[in-house]
Amino acid sequence: MVAIVDYGVGNLFSLRASLEYLGADVTVTGDAAVLRRAGHIILPGVGAFGDAAARLRETGLDAAVTEAARGGTPLLGICLGMQLLLERSFEFGEHRGLGLLRGDVTPIAPLLPAGYKVPQIGWNALHFPADRPRSPIFKYLQEGDFVYFVHSYHAGGSPDVTATCEYGAELTAAVGGGNVFGCQFHPEKSGPVGLEILRAFCQV
Repeated sequence: MVAIVDYGVGNLFSLRASLEYLGADVTVTGDAAVLRRAGHIILPGVGAFGDAAARLRETGLDAAVTEAARGGTPLLGICLGMQLLLERSFEFGEHRGLGLLRGDVTPIAPLLPAGYKVPQIGWNALHFPADRPRSPIFKYLQEGDFVYFVHSYHAGGSPDVTATCEYGAELTAAVGGGNVFGCQFHPEKSGPVGLEILRAFCQV
């Protein structure tokens, strides 16, 4: 079973529909007990980091997600959900993340040349680091495959980067380590390429 974490933050319909299209057994849940039984967990999210982190902790789902991930359950964070996997965010102050992956969430605006709009909205090519093994969730992808982004922050300087994109500067597109994965972009909005990422995650 793939459990999508419902903590009141995120576009859950398109993600659930994508997974069901792939034939996955999917449930959307805010129940910690269900998360503990799940074979795979997806943490979505849109909006501001501080509000989402607070909401996750208020529901008690932060502990359930962390416990499952540290116990070996494959976990995928998407967009803001990816950012929550990291140690800290500097969006409107400083906020603590789940600390499942290394690095901080920082704004992309200072990195961009004049004329580049923030947030970055649209399709961009993925590039995979040549000095580390390909992440299992990208096993069906080719260098330069396009995915869909909507973001103003990224995992700047994280040592756990598994993919980057070029938007006037090199930005972090994905992070990962062990059974924990994160995509700054939206696989569920990225057409066939995104479906292949979700398919690969379900096979981890």
